[in-house]
Parts: sequence; structure tokens; C-alpha cells
Amino acid sequence: MYKLEICANSVASALAAQAGGADRIEFCQNLEAGGTTPSHGQIKLVQQRINIGIHVLIRPRAGDFLYSELEFEEMKADIAFCKEIGCDGVVIGLLHANGGVDKDGTRELVVLAKPMHVTFHRAFDVCNDPFEALESIIACGCGRLLTSGMKNTALEGAELIKTLIGHANGRISIMPGSGIHEDNISQIAQETGAVAFHTSAKVEQPSEMIYATDAVGGTGNRIWVSSKEKIRHIADILKSLQ
Repeated sequence: MYKLEICANSVASALAAQAGGADRIEFCQNLEAGGTTPSHGQIKLVQQRINIGIHVLIRPRAGDFLYSELEFEEMKADIAFCKEIGCDGVVIGLLHANGGVDKDGTRELVVLAKPMHVTFHRAFDVCNDPFEALESIIACGCGRLLTSGMKNTALEGAELIKTLIGHANGRISIMPGSGIHEDNISQIAQETGAVAFHTSAKVEQPSEMIYATDAVGGTGNRIWVSSKEKIRHIADILKSLQ
């Protein structure tokens, strides 16, 4: 009944997701910036090494979700690549400047992605109206919505997530994400009624560098990776709820 999706920011994290018992991954990089599209090389490696579901984040840059024509072309090229090599799905999110869903752009990407599954990501959480956005996303043909209930964490947004699930009435899967971990997933499941959950289950990976200097900053010296142990713990909790 319950499904666990891991936001995997590397090939190592994807392998940890599979070993920990996840059902699928949302594959991305630059998780510290909210996630961007991984390289074609990373996508190929993951395709070769795991056999759980692979859904690739299609986001050409960090920042807002209002994309230029050039960025939109880049998104289409990445979707075409994912489709060509046989990924299970893609994850997208496009908005207009007024905070509404870009229905024309979203619909075009959904059609291009077929037969892959399409998830609309947390761009939803910065929309101007949750119910209008939900109807737009459904109308565009997306099969899943990832949301924190328009709050910083899914626990904070649990009430809206529950309302969205009722409003959707089975027309789309509503998946809570953001701030979900082993200590609150049972509560979120109970309060929302959701059956699929999204988490990175990440831990900081110590650097193996012997030499280090504080003289230069901005080099991104922290390394994050999904933890097989945390994923296994969360997966076991979900199994106990069924």
C-alpha cells in the first residue's frame, strides 16, 4: 500500500535507496539548491545499476520556476534523453510570473514524456492558489503531485495535504515531501492519509581530504548522501503501518 520515494542526489544515493528498500528514486543533483537535472552520464550509470523506479528531475537551474524559451528547450532535450534510455518518469514544475501553473508548457512536456510517468514537483508550493493549481496540474496529465502543503515541511502542511487528497479524489496521487524522516513519517501518514512519501534520508559524508584550508570559501565542501540505514528504517516503519 505505502510507497517510499528517495530524492537521490548521486549514483551513490541511488544505490543506497535500492539497498534500503525504497520503491523508486527522484534522481537529481545539487540537492542543497533544491535539486537540478543530473548529467546524462549520471542518469546512464543509475539506469545500469539499479532496478527500482527512476524518475529524473527536469530542472535546468536553481531559483524560481519561470523559465525562458532557451531553458524550456533544454528541459525538452533532457526529457527526450530520459525517454530514449528508458527512464520510468520525469519530474517537472513550470509557473507563470503571476504564480499560476504554466499549463501550456506543462502539457507540452507531459505529451513529450509519454509513455513515462510525470510528477509535478514542489513548484506547486509557491503557487498563488493551491486548488486552482491542482486542477491545472490534473488537466495537464500529470500523474503525481509532490508537495509540502505550501509550508516548509510536510508536517507543517499536513492539513492542506489532506484537503488536497480529498479534493483530488483519486484523479492524481498526492505525495508529501520535505522534512520527512523516521521520527515523523507515521504521524504524517496518519494526518494526511497519503500512501506515498518523499524524502532524501540524507546524512553528511565526511571528507577524505587530508589537506584542508579555510582561506577559500564557496567551494561546496560539504558532501551529502542518502543513508541506506535511514532508508531501511523508514521503509520498515511504512511496512508496519500496512
